[in-house]
Amino acid sequence: MASSFIDLAYVGIASIQEYLALHVLLCLIPAFFLAGAIASLFSKESVLKFFGADAPKYVSYTVAAASGCLLAVCSCTVLPLFAGIYKRGAGIGPATTFLFSAPAINVLAIVYTAKILGYDLGVARAVIAILLSVFIGIMMAFIYEKDNGERKSIKTFGEEKHAHTVWLFLLLLAILVTPEIFPTWNPMLFVEIPLILITVYVSLKWFSKEELESWMSETWFLTKQITPLLLIGVFFAGIIVELLPAEYVVEYVGGSTATSYIIASVAAALMYFSTLTEVPIISALTLLGMGKGPALSMLLAGPALSLPNMIVINRIMGVKKGLTYISMVVVISAISGYIFGMFLI
Repeated sequence: MASSFIDLAYVGIASIQEYLALHVLLCLIPAFFLAGAIASLFSKESVLKFFGADAPKYVSYTVAAASGCLLAVCSCTVLPLFAGIYKRGAGIGPATTFLFSAPAINVLAIVYTAKILGYDLGVARAVIAILLSVFIGIMMAFIYEKDNGERKSIKTFGEEKHAHTVWLFLLLLAILVTPEIFPTWNPMLFVEIPLILITVYVSLKWFSKEELESWMSETWFLTKQITPLLLIGVFFAGIIVELLPAEYVVEYVGGSTATSYIIASVAAALMYFSTLTEVPIISALTLLGMGKGPALSMLLAGPALSLPNMIVINRIMGVKKGLTYISMVVVISAISGYIFGMFLI
């Protein structure tokens, strides 16, 4: 028995070693710098102010759907922001659009999904999450807006960040995707090194010492917060591949039946995925035979929901509205995975 546990531990450690060799230098390090810049240099206040009564609905829904690109949050850390904008007068439509989209299209998670699971799943996750968030918000507004009371203006505080942040974002994104465009070392480094030097130069020129310190601090905070959880996820994902019979995965989530998508969506909704940890786990399941359609269902439902997240949502919105939102996320994630799977056949 002891030798079996030791063997499994070796399998998990081997998975971590392989993961570190393949993904740290060209994937995770640039991604953490990008996420740190977003978290520190983009003003959250400049996003949240668009949810009040003063903003037209098309603006509210657009900003709410795209907010995940600017706010690096998971299914639990989004809850204080959601509670704030909901209690301060945001319509239930834009508020629930924000609640779904903010963790679902986290830039770090989208990039990581594309790198590990393929660009088809990465792009599908981003695009479908945005569309679903707007659809869910509109449906919630249609059902409950009359019960939500009068919307108020949302007062926000904090200075606006200068427009150079957008150019920094694009440079960091270019650094991140260059290895995928140039897979061999010589041409990749020919492009990558100048991009890095330009990014360093413009960062020192455009941003104050305090802003740069905030950026580095946020990057280090995200690295410390996410990396241990990510490595734990990779460790157990390796063990899952070793222990879980592939025929079970193929039987329950490997096909294109309605049951496989519902199982994937419900299972993901009940689990708690810290930022990025869903990717190695789902990657392990795909190696065992899970289809890409059910994988997308998990990628949509998992970041948006978790058991603790659902409890808090019901407390903030009330049980009726909360259960309606949760049910829509699970069902629509399953349907989206099914449609995506149909296109792959």
